[in-house]
Amino acid sequence: MRIITHVLLLAAALPLAAVAQAQPAPAARPASDPSIAALRTNWQQVIENVTAAAEELTEAEYAYRPVATVRTFGELIGHIAGSQDLMCAAALGEPQPAEDAVESSARTKAALVAALKASTDHCAKAYAITAAQAAIATEMFGSPTTRAGALALNAVHDGEHYGNIITYMRMMGKVPPSSRR
Repeated sequence: MRIITHVLLLAAALPLAAVAQAQPAPAARPASDPSIAALRTNWQQVIENVTAAAEELTEAEYAYRPVATVRTFGELIGHIAGSQDLMCAAALGEPQPAEDAVESSARTKAALVAALKASTDHCAKAYAITAAQAAIATEMFGSPTTRAGALALNAVHDGEHYGNIITYMRMMGKVPPSSRR
């Protein structure tokens, strides 16, 4: 938890430094933010692996859970999709949907993969914000942060749950997407 807090604080501060040091950009193109670009690259790598795993597993495997006290694979995909929608809405300054909106409503592999892809498209817009937009304050889970902080949390959260996916796949005798050559 301490590492996540440090990552979020760093991500929240970086856009402010970038704004202070940025050269004026042409009016038609806002200045890009290297810290947001780095977050976007990290997020893209993780979400591509999450999506590949989601597409690969069968409908029956979506019901897999290692023990009774954890989410099924399908519930995990729904959780990622819903969380992405919430965090990327915060980064875009949009109303935030309920975190469990997808997890509690989508039940089939087709619906869950569609929701995951829709939330990924939503997040692609969020990871395209400018340095100035990234520095804007927002609130998530009742706590203040910046839009960059929302993006950092989303990337960290997706990575955390990709780790769960790796474990689930290994327990099913499968090789996760990030381990393939």
